[in-house]
Amino acid sequence: MTARNDHIMLTVGRYIPLVVLALIFIFPMVFMVMSSFKPAMQLLSDTSSIAAFLPVGHISLDNYVAAFRRAPIGLFILNSIFVTSVTVVASIFLCSLAGFSTVFIEWKGRNLVLAAIVATMIIPFEAVVIPMLLLVSKLPWIGANGLSFGWLNSYEVQIIPFIADGLTVFLFVQYFRSLPGELIEAAQVEGAGWWLIYRRVVMPLAGPVVATAAILKFLAMYNQYMWPLMVVQDEAYRPVMVGLQYFYQESVPWGEVMAYLSIITVPVLIFYTFLQRAFIASIAATGVKG
Repeated sequence: MTARNDHIMLTVGRYIPLVVLALIFIFPMVFMVMSSFKPAMQLLSDTSSIAAFLPVGHISLDNYVAAFRRAPIGLFILNSIFVTSVTVVASIFLCSLAGFSTVFIEWKGRNLVLAAIVATMIIPFEAVVIPMLLLVSKLPWIGANGLSFGWLNSYEVQIIPFIADGLTVFLFVQYFRSLPGELIEAAQVEGAGWWLIYRRVVMPLAGPVVATAAILKFLAMYNQYMWPLMVVQDEAYRPVMVGLQYFYQESVPWGEVMAYLSIITVPVLIFYTFLQRAFIASIAATGVKG
C-alpha cells in the first residue's frame, strides 16, 4: 500500500508542473476566444477579473460578423491554406529526395554539397530578402495568359522560394542515417532501383521526420508576414497575416481583432493536432515494424 501511495505521489508530482505549464500557454488562447464574443466595454472591464477567461456577460457573434464585413477573411484563409499546403507537400518531396541522395547514393562532392545546404541555415532571411525581391520581379512565368515576366502578385512568388530549405534537408539526412543499411542492401539484392527504394522502403519508415518537417514548415509558411507584404499587393492573393492590416486602425474595436485572431488560429490548431497524432502513430508503427 505504501509503495502504491508513493507511486501515486510521484505521478502527481510529475504532472503538476506539466499542468501548470499547459495552463500558462492555454490562458492567452482562452482570453482571446472569450474576448472575441464580448462587446468592447465589457471586454475591457473583464480584464481586471477572472471573468476575462469565462463566457459571462453579453455573449454574441457580433465581432465575427463585423470582422468578416471589414475584410475578406475567407479569401485570406483559403490563400494561406493553399500556399502553405502546396509548399509543405513540395518541400517534403524535394527535401526528402535531397536527403536520400546524400545518404544512400554515393557521388562525388556530396558531403560538400550537404555542408553548403546546411550552411544556408545561418543566413538570416532579412539578408537575402532584397536580392530575392529583385529576382522574382523579373523572372519569367508561363501561365494561363501565356509568357509573362515578374512573379509579383501571384501564388508562385509565395511558394517557390520556400520549397527547399536547409533545415528540412538536414532533418531528413539525420533520420535517414539512423535507418539500418541492411534494408537498402536487401532491396538492392532483390533488384530494386533507387526510386523504388525511396518510395517503398525508406519513405514508409519516415513518418516521424515527415510529421516534424511538415509541422515546422506549416508554421513558418502560415505565419509569414514580411515576404507576402513585399510581393503581394493584390487583395486576391493576400494571406491571413497580411490581412491583419485591416485591423491596425485605431477605430477598430478590440473584439473584432480578437475575432480575427481566433479565426486565423483555428487552421493552425487543427493541423498541429492532426500531425501530432500522426507523429505518435508513426513512431509506434515504426517501432513495431523494426
